[in-house]
Amino acid sequence: MLVAAAVCPHPPLLVPGVASGATGETDDLRAAAAAAVQALVDSEPALLVVVGAAPQVGPCDPQVRGSLSSYGVDLLVGTGTAEATLPLSLTIGLWLLEQHAPDVPRLLFGVHPETEPDRCATLGATLAARETRVAMLVMGDGSARRSVKGPGYLDARAEAFDDGVAAALAAVEPQSLHDLDPVLAGELLVAGRAPWQVLAGAAEARAAAAPALTGDLRYAAAPYGVCYFVATWLPVAT
Repeated sequence: MLVAAAVCPHPPLLVPGVASGATGETDDLRAAAAAAVQALVDSEPALLVVVGAAPQVGPCDPQVRGSLSSYGVDLLVGTGTAEATLPLSLTIGLWLLEQHAPDVPRLLFGVHPETEPDRCATLGATLAARETRVAMLVMGDGSARRSVKGPGYLDARAEAFDDGVAAALAAVEPQSLHDLDPVLAGELLVAGRAPWQVLAGAAEARAAAAPALTGDLRYAAAPYGVCYFVATWLPVAT
């Protein structure tokens, strides 16, 4: 069952070597992501599942590594011996775990960006059922069309889309994430749509058997024309 979740973006600039010369917003984003991952560790999961966009749907070979060499940093992520073929989302997710949760049992799970919402939700429910205490680290950026300097230039629809995601994350509204339009998300260059809908399925499965989670939107900004969110869904403190 899902006991805790964190949503983080996956820009390479989360890694200090890549972010050299970046603004103070990078420090704020990195601090928020670190605190979110620590919150997952504090939930004492039996399994921590990292979900991110990938070419194929399914679990990753634990021996596969990620690389940031194409971003100017000679860094391999992961302790396996296989080729460095992890997609960026799971590379950054694994890097966050190595920094802040090195000893928690983990599973890296890829979801294709075009996976339909209902299948994403089914995947989430299945992942949440793998252990009695499952935490999820869900990697995904918002729209990359938030400004004229963004990767996809400016789209007037992007701000409202991202505001809707931020509200859903803050209020723990899995149905709102489930209802995100895949076509619109694709047009707005949203990398997180499918992973967020995996989270929605896991949270909806929990809702039938456990008290509600409480949300904390720790970061929401588009400093480089791409919207980044950091949020946690955690049990209500007793």
